[in-house]
Amino acid sequence: MVQIKTCVLLLLCVQVVRCLRKNILFLVSDDMRPEIGAYLGPDFPSPIHPTIHTPNLDALASKSLLLKRAYVQQAICSPSRTSLLTGRRPDTTHVYDLVHYFRHVGGNYTTIPQFFKNNGYRSIGMGKIFHHGKASGYDDPISWSEPYYHAPDEKYRSNVVTWRAVSKAEYDIRPLPDMQLTDYAIKSLRRVALDAKSGKQNFFIALGFHKPHLPFVFPEKYLDLYPKDKVRLPDNPYAPVNMPEIAWINYMTEEMANYHDVKEINPSGDINTTLPDHFVLNLRRAYYSAVSYIDDLVGKVLHELDTLGLSDNTVVSFWGDHGWQLGEHGEWSKHTNFEDATHAPMMVHVPGITDKGIITERLVDFVDLFPTLVEVAGFQPLSLCPVDSTKVDLCREGTSFVPLMKDPKCEWKSGAFSQYPRMNYTVMGYTVRTDMYRYTEWPEFIGEPEYKPNWKKLYGVELYDHSNDPEENYNRANDPSYSSLKQQLSAKLRRGWRYSQPKETISLSIEGSCSLYP
Repeated sequence: MVQIKTCVLLLLCVQVVRCLRKNILFLVSDDMRPEIGAYLGPDFPSPIHPTIHTPNLDALASKSLLLKRAYVQQAICSPSRTSLLTGRRPDTTHVYDLVHYFRHVGGNYTTIPQFFKNNGYRSIGMGKIFHHGKASGYDDPISWSEPYYHAPDEKYRSNVVTWRAVSKAEYDIRPLPDMQLTDYAIKSLRRVALDAKSGKQNFFIALGFHKPHLPFVFPEKYLDLYPKDKVRLPDNPYAPVNMPEIAWINYMTEEMANYHDVKEINPSGDINTTLPDHFVLNLRRAYYSAVSYIDDLVGKVLHELDTLGLSDNTVVSFWGDHGWQLGEHGEWSKHTNFEDATHAPMMVHVPGITDKGIITERLVDFVDLFPTLVEVAGFQPLSLCPVDSTKVDLCREGTSFVPLMKDPKCEWKSGAFSQYPRMNYTVMGYTVRTDMYRYTEWPEFIGEPEYKPNWKKLYGVELYDHSNDPEENYNRANDPSYSSLKQQLSAKLRRGWRYSQPKETISLSIEGSCSLYP
């Protein structure tokens, strides 16, 4: 009798897990720092800002696990996206630029959409999920169940000016690319709704918005949300005091230099210089407007999910691929290890689990999303990658943050790790963000085939104390009063991410999945 009861319980548990296979709606925004109302406060990217209008993302955050301190592994599109989508860090993917494809230089790693496709899901992708072109083998075709979709004319006359407000008369005739992507996402949801609701086939739909990436192109109505007299200059338009030169990126050697209006004012991009005040104010206003534009499109997709009756069985994740510097420190774009470049928004709504909203201040790496989605969808947890995982198709270098859905203040990892190359990839800046500090070392980097730092040869060290300097304006690395702390942080950084994981990672088994979904 006991054996029969045990078997019945096990069968019930398996049935619960099967019926709890969740659909995934995977939303991505390009170059979006946490410029969202839900982040207002100490986790907002700048203390100088107007009222931020993001009602739809704020509503999603209110029923999600909102990860207030999530950090990318490298603050530029392809390395960051590759890292998140494979669940592995840049020194494993060997992707540090916008050219190399992880399957060619790293390994034949399973991606998030590929995982769900391999497990019977209908995997549909559109817009910018992987970085476009060669860097992803042209959107990593093996990850998708059907041909990938790109909106026509994605650049929308992009290289003339850094921003443009488009009139309704124009976009009614010629919809903006992200509008077209939103329409395609809505049509895709309608196509898969019946099979998903009947239990015939779950879906993984990935929608990658192009904005607020440069150029900041958006419908002109969003400018009304940000009157000129409400927009302010950053309060720290200078490099951190005692910053090593290696930490700086000359933005005129990067994407800002592509735009005619920038070239006309001829900025140097040098340390302790920035753009003219009027130019800074216009760019900040345009960026805010582009964020609100994307928020509106997110709302349209989520409304359709509700209308189709899919919300109760669909996990919704939203993230931005890295932060963006809007004149803080005099910097523009990403390409650094500063907080404003590495800190990005991330939230995950799991029906029945996060509906009342959960906020956590625990540190999260972007590689943590892959194992999390696997678990909340109802699958067994992924195994931790070995040190050399080149030949391992499926594993994780992150930690599922499902435990934070149960207890957002539980004991957690003690550091989030990012990196950025310099000097033609011969130097690599490694940074660890702890609860109170950001510590960075810039060692010589040994490339192929070792892909590792030479800690004996350093080009610079940074230590920022967020307890009294949240904007990272003072490098304390050479301050004698921080010498002991510097030694501790250096040891932590050099040991790496494996030694900063939770002491006891609470991974869900199949039985755990049954208890996760009551």
